[in-house]
Amino acid sequence: MSEGEEQEWARWMQAGIAGDGLLYRKLLDALVPLVRAVARNCLIRNGRDDGELEDIVQESFLAIHLKRHLWDASRPLVPWVRALVANKAVDSLRRKGHRVAVPIEDFQDVLVQPVGEPELTADEIGMLIAKLHGRQRQVLEAVAVKGMTVAQAATALGISEGSARVALHRGLKVLASLYRASYT
Repeated sequence: MSEGEEQEWARWMQAGIAGDGLLYRKLLDALVPLVRAVARNCLIRNGRDDGELEDIVQESFLAIHLKRHLWDASRPLVPWVRALVANKAVDSLRRKGHRVAVPIEDFQDVLVQPVGEPELTADEIGMLIAKLHGRQRQVLEAVAVKGMTVAQAATALGISEGSARVALHRGLKVLASLYRASYT
């Protein structure tokens, strides 16, 4: 973008703030590629696809419109717009969160008893599980002892499925270290 183009956009913004609807509309149309590019770059930097792009673009234009009176005409317009779009992208990323779903099947090899390792009795397994604390113990008992799925355990415990998966994974890691310390 040229300096002349940026100055023209600033004039259009000033005219829009003063009430010129045609120049304001012209500005918004001109900003579309910039807003979309900034939002897309924010998504890419955060490892996201374009699925949220149009929502961020819409929220950005709404913010530009609602906050246009806050723009300082003595300062460049484009950095102000970029900052608004980046903030809207961050807001969207925070709202959506970063969730990684890891299927329990991926840990099947870890859960299989290694060859040559001593078999544990149900009592010994129960004693190891009893050493776990809080949520890890509850989830592990629900899944491993009661035979519930992770989703069923999450519902029964009143937590999200993602939290149940994390507690299960961490509980299994603790159990593995307890087993190594006690039986090897």
